[in-house]
Amino acid sequence: MGSDTLFAGRYRLEHRLGVGGMATVQLAMDTRLERHVAVKLLAEHLAEDANFVSRFRREALAAARLVHPNIVQVFDFGADEASGRQFIVMEWIDGPSCAEILRELGRLEPADAVSILTQSCRGLDYAHRKGVVHRDVKPGNLLRGSDGGLVKLADFGIAKAAEQSDITKVGSVLGTAAYLSPEQARGQSAGPASDLYALGVVAYQLLGGRLPFEAASLTDLARQQDAGAPPLLDELDPEIPHALARVVARSLERRPEDRFADAAAFERAISDSMRGVAPEPTAATHELDDTAETRMLERTEATTPLERTQPAPPRRRLEPIAEPPRRQPARAAATPDATRRTGPSAGAQAMRAVLVLVLLAAVALGAYLIVDSSSGGGQVQLNEQIKGDVDQAVQAIQELIADNTR
Repeated sequence: MGSDTLFAGRYRLEHRLGVGGMATVQLAMDTRLERHVAVKLLAEHLAEDANFVSRFRREALAAARLVHPNIVQVFDFGADEASGRQFIVMEWIDGPSCAEILRELGRLEPADAVSILTQSCRGLDYAHRKGVVHRDVKPGNLLRGSDGGLVKLADFGIAKAAEQSDITKVGSVLGTAAYLSPEQARGQSAGPASDLYALGVVAYQLLGGRLPFEAASLTDLARQQDAGAPPLLDELDPEIPHALARVVARSLERRPEDRFADAAAFERAISDSMRGVAPEPTAATHELDDTAETRMLERTEATTPLERTQPAPPRRRLEPIAEPPRRQPARAAATPDATRRTGPSAGAQAMRAVLVLVLLAAVALGAYLIVDSSSGGGQVQLNEQIKGDVDQAVQAIQELIADNTR
């Protein structure tokens, strides 16, 4: 298209702002109102689907009726006669998207993230009350103005226009897969609770610097979502308030009824969490298998594809410390005879042996004196006999002492 040719007879296209799977966004000058606008040019293949074109026009009209400070205003829509391209003319936000902010900073401070999230909740609450569900909440659709930091939600209506059309046959994905709610991943229709889940994923990414689930496919995403909750944000970073981490965890509940009742309740919970007020527990909190803490303890490697911090092991009650047993002195190996011997100790038996020795010596001495005082030739023979008896007794006593003192 030449530089002098106006798109749709009104807009002078200047340069491209971004490109996606369904559309390209161009910065343009509205020659009638003399202001810059963003023109979203839908992909050419979408114009071939009559069902999509019909739904697109209906949803673009609904989006144009959304007038709110936190929603990008839709000014015009239609088809260019020369090219046949379907287009939407929107308010141009002179500032980065949250996707660009994440690429630059990695993650945000809690106060900055809370500012983006609360404003997004206000925009969603207004749209939901008007009967419009976004269906594609993600960082790329959250635009932050350069003046004052006003946050606006963009791209209302396009996701719903694509739903149930020929471009969403089996195997295709509506919306960005990482931000799909569990019910959307299972092929069910999206509702306001699905937008809250997607905003919870955005919150997790803004605060934690990563997605709660990193899935390679839609099936893998559904399996991970059903397997358990991601780690609490304050486990990833202790600087994140625990109450805020609980709010984000509540928005990521598997069942829609366990999330916040609406976007306004989500906003209040976020604001309260910065004052240390955690959200009230839901019915799922009292179910053993559905609490975030229980799922966190039951998480296995199969359900944690990312590097996740492991929860601290449960506390155990301290048991009294038992007094260690006293060490016994080492003993020499006992002989078979010693192991069978019972009765007095070895010291007592040795003392008894000494007394017996003394007694026998006294008897022997008395007998020797008696025989020596008698007459006749039998003196020598008797002395020799007594001497032999004494020697045998002494030897027996020595053996007894040795046996009892080993």
